[in-house]
Amino acid sequence: MRKLIFVLSFVGLVAGTVVAYVSAIEQPALPPAFTPPTNPYPNGIYAEGIVESDQPSGENINVYPEVLGTVKQILVAEGQEVKAGAPLLLLDDSIQSATVEQLKSQSEAALTLLNELKAQPRQETLDVNEAQVVAAQATLKTAQDELDKQQAAYDLNPKSISKDALDTAANVVLTAKTNLEVARKQRDLTKAGAWVYDINNQERTYNALFKSYLSASALLAKYTLRAPRDGIVLTINPTVGSFVSTQGAYDTYTQGMDPVIVLGSPHAHLNVRCYVDEILVPRLPPPAKIKAQMSVRGSNVKVPLVYVRVQPNISTKIELSDQRLERVDVRVLPVIFRLQQPKDLIVYPGQLVDIFIGE
Repeated sequence: MRKLIFVLSFVGLVAGTVVAYVSAIEQPALPPAFTPPTNPYPNGIYAEGIVESDQPSGENINVYPEVLGTVKQILVAEGQEVKAGAPLLLLDDSIQSATVEQLKSQSEAALTLLNELKAQPRQETLDVNEAQVVAAQATLKTAQDELDKQQAAYDLNPKSISKDALDTAANVVLTAKTNLEVARKQRDLTKAGAWVYDINNQERTYNALFKSYLSASALLAKYTLRAPRDGIVLTINPTVGSFVSTQGAYDTYTQGMDPVIVLGSPHAHLNVRCYVDEILVPRLPPPAKIKAQMSVRGSNVKVPLVYVRVQPNISTKIELSDQRLERVDVRVLPVIFRLQQPKDLIVYPGQLVDIFIGE
């Protein structure tokens, strides 16, 4: 038993010695995956930057719908080049389409009635009125002849015709004359056509309905999102069946609202927007002397930049993460540079980079 304890103690001592020796051996450090960026300018300043498409002003083109609805069809793909006015996305427009058709039918009906008023008198109606005048004239002649006969008989022998019968015949003649006058006036009214006030009222009714139809048609066109200018589709946030509004599309991951579609510039070059801390702004060289270099994070690629412009407005530093809590005590000056796409590495809009500025 004592021998076993002695052997085990000896083995443990040897093992501990070996472990201590192995642990004391220094392992060579692994080479870095990439060389950390260094300032290439003696008195250069550092700024964080973000790659974006080349725009004469602003950043990328964020496309929002002017109406809300459910996405019915997506007509483009990410990375696709589009021309100004090209349809990008369709929203469900079934209700608005029915409204447009209804207003179109109402305006067409109002126009038909207006044309009908302007086309009066209708020849067939005028012919009926003329026939009624002729019939009234014939009725008057018949009544007048009957009165003349009875008057002649009365003049020859007052006892042959009663005074009452003679008065009745005279009243029939008066009634026939009145009916003839009414028929003539009705004919003249028909011949005069529609009343000008009726035409004006119907014309205004048609104009109101037609403008409502045009307004509804213009609103219907809003259900198709179109490219505001030539560009490249960078991002399509919703999917078919998603609900979008004038505030954009809901992002499940960020729980915020994003643009429905983001377009970039079709130019071969990109822009880099860097944010210079206000403390370093006095050290910025004059625009004519500004030199800049971009380092792409995670690589050894360094790209020369060309100065484009300064946005002369120092603002709170919230742009890079879009979070209102991001060091709002720091204020920065946006400076825009232009870069050519590196040959050995693809740079994408939205990518964060390191910028060194010197002269």
